[in-house]
Amino acid sequence: MKILDWYILKRYLLTFFMMIVLFIPIGIIVDLSEKVDKMIQKKAPMNEILLYYVSFIGYFANILFPILLFLSIIWFTSKLANNTEIIAIQSSGVSYMRFLRPYIIGATIISIIVFFMGMFIVPAASTVYNDFWNKYIRSSKVESVSDLYNQFTDNDYLYVSSFNYEDKRGYNFSVEHFDGIRMTEKINAETIQWIDSTQTYRLTNYSKRKIGAADDIIERKEQLDTIFKFKIDDLMPMEYTAENKNLFELDKFIERERMKGSPNLNMYLLVKYRRWGAISTAFILTLIGVAVSSVKKRGGMGINLMVGVVVGFTFVFFDRVFGTLAQTSGGLSPLMAVLIPNLIFLTLAILLLRKVRS
Repeated sequence: MKILDWYILKRYLLTFFMMIVLFIPIGIIVDLSEKVDKMIQKKAPMNEILLYYVSFIGYFANILFPILLFLSIIWFTSKLANNTEIIAIQSSGVSYMRFLRPYIIGATIISIIVFFMGMFIVPAASTVYNDFWNKYIRSSKVESVSDLYNQFTDNDYLYVSSFNYEDKRGYNFSVEHFDGIRMTEKINAETIQWIDSTQTYRLTNYSKRKIGAADDIIERKEQLDTIFKFKIDDLMPMEYTAENKNLFELDKFIERERMKGSPNLNMYLLVKYRRWGAISTAFILTLIGVAVSSVKKRGGMGINLMVGVVVGFTFVFFDRVFGTLAQTSGGLSPLMAVLIPNLIFLTLAILLLRKVRS
């Protein structure tokens, strides 16, 4: 790369990471001020609080990355324009498209970082973040679902009348095994509880009926620790289940949920497509940011930053609105919910670049 490329690329990356370094402490302070009362009330251990805020950094940076990237591009590009550096660059015979090359390289680097963050690091951070939230911050003491049905293999179905997230205990549990359309085995239990220490399920007032052609075989126990082919996630269909899974885990999880006909499938697909969509977001926002701020304006940097804030929050708003529509309406697929905002803003980026070049 030439000196020009290094000069712009260095400012691109340094400004973006500086924005993250500046905004993350602010986010931590605001978050702590809102939650400190509940942390004290529920006696959250210091080591869990520290781990929570380590995960908060990744979780928070992932959410704000589009806005912070957009603002950082507008910030340093506006300074180049105000110092007439862009005019000098173009006067030396550098075309506008050639001027964009280091920005594209920077967007590529950011996209690679966002890919590995979104696919592997952020899911691990989300697990810690959401577990802490449910344990110490959530207002309600008991968070549960009712009348949960799930198919966890081709021939096995489970049911619990209610499941408590806090102690991982379900009530009125049953598992039915079918051979074709004929039930051959049924397990009933008053309660089922996941035991972390042994990685088993504990059943109370357990009974198992094997249905034979002539006679049934019935087995009963007051308590039984056993294993099943379903996972604890099958009993805990929380909204953030998909957020906690990395790239490979999420694909397997979605296939399993599709097989079961899960009503939350669109929610899980939306999480998957948003992770992939974040890669293109870096390029789209980079192009819009350069187009908006590369021309010197009468109002200076303040006007560019104001436009940047409006466009950045509009992008996030569109993303959330279409995401909500995909989860609540059968007419919009999760893939289209991710593609439509990106296509709208890609069109805006092309129009703005054409206007700047003309």
